[in-house]
Amino acid sequence: MIIELNDELQQEESLLALMKQAGELCLKNEGLDSSDETTEVSLSFVSPEEIREINREYRDKDAVTDVLSFPQYNDQDEIREEVYACLGDVIICPERAREQAEEYGHSYTREMVYLMVHSMLHLLGYDHMEEDEKAVMREREETVMNQIGVLR
Repeated sequence: MIIELNDELQQEESLLALMKQAGELCLKNEGLDSSDETTEVSLSFVSPEEIREINREYRDKDAVTDVLSFPQYNDQDEIREEVYACLGDVIICPERAREQAEEYGHSYTREMVYLMVHSMLHLLGYDHMEEDEKAVMREREETVMNQIGVLR
């Protein structure tokens, strides 16, 4: 998987590598090719002000959030039809992730990797609006987090 990175907020290379590994596991677990020749994700790190503005513009929610996902496909069947798939955009607010890590009592690394996994699953067609959908998505998130060894 290629990550088209906008990293003005300078995340550590080791964290970026772990996030990429987590994204690739999401693809692999869904039976999708995670090689650099077939898939791409745009990943941006933005300030609280920027994510609030994006959230307001695209979701009509005037609030700072931790992560936003903008999928390019409706479902995995569409992705499988492509030779090369740009899955979509992941926008993360590191400042909010740091606050949440403190609130939840785990590391910043764990929170950032979780946000990547969560977003990748959105790009792959998962949602959590209904309880049954939420349960499936949470199970997939935990599977990847366990596989990568980033635990609570």
